[in-house]
Amino acid sequence: MDELNKDALPEYCPMRTQVETIEDSIERYRNSEVKRIYVPGTVTEKEAYQVVRGVRMAVRPRVKELIEFGNLLGVKKIGIAFCSGLRDEASRLTDFLEKQGFAVASALCKCGGVDKTRLGVAKQYKIRDPERFEAACNPVLQAELLNNAATGINVIVGLCLGHDMLFTMNSKAPVTTLVVKDRLLGHNPVIALYSRYHRGIIESQRRA
Repeated sequence: MDELNKDALPEYCPMRTQVETIEDSIERYRNSEVKRIYVPGTVTEKEAYQVVRGVRMAVRPRVKELIEFGNLLGVKKIGIAFCSGLRDEASRLTDFLEKQGFAVASALCKCGGVDKTRLGVAKQYKIRDPERFEAACNPVLQAELLNNAATGINVIVGLCLGHDMLFTMNSKAPVTTLVVKDRLLGHNPVIALYSRYHRGIIESQRRA
């Protein structure tokens, strides 16, 4: 095995400046819970490629990777935390998973039927009429409902930015994201990194 030539690295590179941190992180992979997730994740990465007519190429979409990863983990039930605006996508995902033998539990973002002001949001930040009831996204409750369902993996389908973080923080099961919400770009946020047409939108809201 070829050894890394650290002398060829710049002085500021963490491979030179944080050797102790690197070694400590390697030790953490001996933890049984870390290993339980990491090894199947790496196997899933490997099996996402095949050599086709002499060319190594990707052969699995992420939904298929989720299915195979769940099988490697021995998961029986998968949770879906989804946005109300992506209920069709969540339904399609449920069909795929159930056909592969998984039980599915799902939780809608507006679960609980709580007005936004009860969760500490000022009424002027309601999307519609500030004087009328507007159900709040409730990622903490979504996580608790799926915790109660004893899911083995939880999947995010289009939760709002920030709400996805709270869901992940409160989920007992490991969390992966299948769909990242991007209201403008059809839930494909990477487009904005390549398109000069969106650069003005991004840069127009800089902090002072």
